[in-house]
Amino acid sequence: MRGLHADTGYLLYRLGLRSGQLFNASLQESGLRLRHYALLRFLTTTPGALQRELSASLGYDPSAIVGLVDDLEKLGLAERRPSPDDRRSRIVVLTEDGRAFLRDTDEAGRRVTDELLGPLDAAERDALHALLQKVAEAGLG
Repeated sequence: MRGLHADTGYLLYRLGLRSGQLFNASLQESGLRLRHYALLRFLTTTPGALQRELSASLGYDPSAIVGLVDDLEKLGLAERRPSPDDRRSRIVVLTEDGRAFLRDTDEAGRRVTDELLGPLDAAERDALHALLQKVAEAGLG
């Protein structure tokens, strides 16, 4: 394994997989997956988004966004509304139940992070986060 662990890209890939597995396990009871959570979390940063904006921002296929929003609407966590800018378009907004769900999952997210980053002290975690954020902002927009 040491040879594979010398490759930073591979390490990021493996850690991403492990993080996704842990997070999906923490969401299992709700019936949601990390993709749903990411969409909900994104909606906390915007008062409403077109589905194509969600697709571009999250990097998900547009057809996947439709299904994710359908799932979230059925659970009352998000809803489609007419766009204030164009009545022919619909925006996706977070509902109050969606906000409550995110508050309830914050602790689960911290537990996942703690498990994944257990070997690091607080300063190392902060440094890792800052570096990952810098790379993500440069490469993901």
